[in-house]
Amino acid sequence: MSAPDPWERFRAATRARIGLGRSGDALPTKALLDFQASHARARDAVHGAVDFDALAQGIDHPVIQVHSAAPERESYLRRPDLGRRLDAASRERLAGLMAEPADAVFIIGDGLSTAVQHHAVPLLELVLPELEGWKLAPVILAGQARVGLGDEIGAALKASLSVMLIGERPGLSVADSLGVYLTWQPRPGLTDAERNCISNIHAHGLSYREAAARLVWLMKESRHRRLSGVTLKEASVLEIPP
Repeated sequence: MSAPDPWERFRAATRARIGLGRSGDALPTKALLDFQASHARARDAVHGAVDFDALAQGIDHPVIQVHSAAPERESYLRRPDLGRRLDAASRERLAGLMAEPADAVFIIGDGLSTAVQHHAVPLLELVLPELEGWKLAPVILAGQARVGLGDEIGAALKASLSVMLIGERPGLSVADSLGVYLTWQPRPGLTDAERNCISNIHAHGLSYREAAARLVWLMKESRHRRLSGVTLKEASVLEIPP
């Protein structure tokens, strides 16, 4: 009878790779193959394409598709600055779209993984009913998008708040994590210190219900206090619906 593995209880508490053991001076074959498979999934996530047409069909709200100034994936990965600006056609499409300022605009950007394909619609379905009375701009689907693209989009639509749902950089434990970035008075030139972030939304991380509760609280508090970022602290206790 083999001795119990002292690392087993720690592995049950985390997706991190711990206590992998060794075979000679290398990793055991199983651990090595698992690492290579996770690395391949992360690479596929970075280079994968979001099907925005399919995504639009699941959103019960007007939708507009735009594109950043990065013409394709290689440019997007090499030039992050292009992913923070709209291309000329998209800028023209949004110009004058809103006759009056919107309270908020939701933006779904592909980012560095295809996480929005799986997580964006379920999250929106929980958030939108909680915003009764808000004037919402059309949902913007943004290709080759970085977080900062929400600043130009929000400014173009005269939105008090921009909420960017975007695929986070994949890791070796999770390849499809969703992040949400909230910005008061979005406009080009803002820094990340002026945003609030909810991250690690995925099957093994933050649930849709918890993420939705946090996002709705932040949106309402941001609107009430007219600010976001480091000056807006999330409440330590939130009532999460069952």
